[in-house]
Amino acid sequence: MPIHVHPTAELAPRALLPGDPGRALALAQMLLDEPRMFNHNRGLWGYTGPAKADGRPLTIQSTGMGGPSAAIVVHELIELGLELAIRVGTCGAFGDGLALGDLIVAGEAIAEDGTSRALGAGDRAAGDPGVTAALAAAAGVEPAAVLTHDVFYDPVDRLDEWAAKGAVAVEMEAATVFALCAARGVPAGCLLAVSDTLRNGFERVDHDGLAQIGERLGTVAVEALTR
Repeated sequence: MPIHVHPTAELAPRALLPGDPGRALALAQMLLDEPRMFNHNRGLWGYTGPAKADGRPLTIQSTGMGGPSAAIVVHELIELGLELAIRVGTCGAFGDGLALGDLIVAGEAIAEDGTSRALGAGDRAAGDPGVTAALAAAAGVEPAAVLTHDVFYDPVDRLDEWAAKGAVAVEMEAATVFALCAARGVPAGCLLAVSDTLRNGFERVDHDGLAQIGERLGTVAVEALTR
């Protein structure tokens, strides 16, 4: 099992869920007072502590890459008492006007992945309306549709097909998080930052830009939690 709670740590009822363990560490250092690691199994680092913004407990737990890993982590967090989840991650954008570093609040995820479908999702999985509205207000953007897909390096160009379905970006975990949390009655939202642009010439953010993206994701997500 991937989650092993440190005996002196308490899981918070609200959590930010980055995919990358390194981003989990960076967010914990930035957002928490005296963060304490409660999980390191399989490299899926997790931290808990009082949030600097409001003093309330907050968990930051990496989910790994893709729906299968995210589903295991989120399932076990719910078993441990999770009451609200926000995925914070990156995406590849193909919607008009989106540039590196832009924020996207995923109001719904088009389920083109296997895990969310196995969990009972239909064509689309939606985020919790209240959490989504708080994220949109904090980010200053309108909610949009993203597409969740299993393959990172897809050899087939599907951008026109995905855009026709209403998606503006592609990522790998949102539909799973939405579907699982909805089934268990846990409100969930998703805040993404554009790390790659996929139309009109591929462009990827550099290392420093990626660190800045992570900081902005954390700042906006915590602002949404305090609304």
